[in-house]
Amino acid sequence: MKLTFRRVELRLAHTWTIARTEGTNTSEVVIVEVTGADGTVGRGEAAPISRYKESVETVEAFLKKVDARGLSFGDVPGSMTYLETLSTGDHAAKCALNIALLDGAGKREEKAIYDLLGLGFRDQHHVTSFTIGIDTAEVIRKKVIEAEIFPVLKMKVGVAGDRENMAALREISPQKPVRVDANEGWKTREQALEMIEWLARDGHVQFVEQPMPTTTAVKDWAWLKERSPLPIFGDESYHTASDVKVAAECFHGVNVKLVKTGGISGGFEALRAAQKAGLKTMIGCMIESSVLISAAAQLAELCDYLDIDGNILITNDPYLGVQQNKGVLTFTGAVEKHGLRVTPRA
Repeated sequence: MKLTFRRVELRLAHTWTIARTEGTNTSEVVIVEVTGADGTVGRGEAAPISRYKESVETVEAFLKKVDARGLSFGDVPGSMTYLETLSTGDHAAKCALNIALLDGAGKREEKAIYDLLGLGFRDQHHVTSFTIGIDTAEVIRKKVIEAEIFPVLKMKVGVAGDRENMAALREISPQKPVRVDANEGWKTREQALEMIEWLARDGHVQFVEQPMPTTTAVKDWAWLKERSPLPIFGDESYHTASDVKVAAECFHGVNVKLVKTGGISGGFEALRAAQKAGLKTMIGCMIESSVLISAAAQLAELCDYLDIDGNILITNDPYLGVQQNKGVLTFTGAVEKHGLRVTPRA
């Protein structure tokens, strides 16, 4: 096996701002390729999250420690066990390798990963939301106009201008379903409840993600869950299947991201555990290319909701994989039929 990797700078169509970060116009990811002796190439992607003290530098540092002889398309679980001996963290780097190994395994078996996992994929069935980042009211109006074709929007909140920004969205799109993500922006249970009650009066908000910080006590989450007029979803509070017991006390649903779970294998386990606990499930993303977005789409059949629009938010996606038709995901027309079903752009 041979392991190679490189950085890619993704350029955003609009400045990207959420409750805990300042605006940015670019985002760096690391593309990983694992090549077998027979020439099979498995491709993966790491989109590290600074919230968890991961960066392209930490991803590269981990990848340099990997002995490719410990990787195998024929034994993905064994390969992941080997990677755990190198570090207990580095989830974004492990995510990239897990995806690459499953991509290679699927190509060798001549199956898409979703078939390798026994899930299938109902083409033209799964709808992704389109995210409106925090901005001025004027820019939000422009973003909502540009997103007219998408049937569901996701609105980033958690700042002083939440009400003005929501009003700007509703000026353009009065009744479109909206999902709200506070990214830990509301600091107390009372503030969170007040804001959720305000959002509920809108009549078309589906749910609220991570209204309070992860440091919030379980009793306060339970207090909010009991009183909230809208479902609340854990994101930063839910990483892997091991978090499910606490999540079931605190939330109505969870948002799984492959860069938190360490890849498709961990994402599969996290979604299955949430379903078993009676939680609603969603798969989300960071700013990502079509490699990671297509990896997330492999698990669509395990999800009640999808928020995998990272490749739609950028202008220089280097790959072609799962695509969207008015917000509905499709692999129709994909050149690659196996593994991730992703190919480099010409």
